[in-house]
Amino acid sequence: MNNVKRDPRPLYLIVKDRLLELIKKGYYTNGSKLPSEFELAKDFGVSRPTLREALRVLEEENILVKKHGVGTFVNSTPTKIKSGIENLLSVTESIEQLNLKAGTKILSVQIVTSDDKDGQKLNLSSPAPLIKLERVRTADGEPVVFCIDKIPQSNLDKNLFENIEGSIFELLESHYNKKITYAVSEIVPVLANFKLADALGISSRTPLLLLEQVHFTNDDQPILYSKNYFRADKFAFHVVRKRV
Repeated sequence: MNNVKRDPRPLYLIVKDRLLELIKKGYYTNGSKLPSEFELAKDFGVSRPTLREALRVLEEENILVKKHGVGTFVNSTPTKIKSGIENLLSVTESIEQLNLKAGTKILSVQIVTSDDKDGQKLNLSSPAPLIKLERVRTADGEPVVFCIDKIPQSNLDKNLFENIEGSIFELLESHYNKKITYAVSEIVPVLANFKLADALGISSRTPLLLLEQVHFTNDDQPILYSKNYFRADKFAFHVVRKRV
């Protein structure tokens, strides 16, 4: 196993992502026991405290489970999809990081005219046509997220979005060479209305987590405004905070 290469992020996050990649690729399977801390630290070329911090984050994300006196195991029965909000992941990636199958149910794809809030979020000087998608995302067939996405139509082909099965991130990059590199996000607790409850197969007024985001390309252009309603019993978000 190659040693971890340095990048601007804290080293433990690099190790964490590398371990997660190995789990997703099946190098470590669900329910399997990880090598000892000594062996893993040696494999990655890092100190044991750095390795322990990476393992701790994966435990918080419910990817790993530590059994005292026995060892650390890949969690075979995760109860929630947990994600560090400091990492910009698509819904597809958030689901697949737990080795669950991400699916899509498209509810509608239409051309709408931007309203004042859309214009503010997407930096539009006047009302403009947007591609609006409403989708339900599933994890192993179970509905877990209701997604509303708005994208300036410009030269985009609405037909591509009518057949989208996975990540909008990937579609924009592969077909239009527009790579989303960061997002401005806000998390708000809300209660499911009848529409959301029906789409997600839950009772009305069930708690949801609304993740409202404006996504930007690497040249700082807003390209996607999304409102994703996550089932609070299926998703949890956390953030790594540092004192400065």
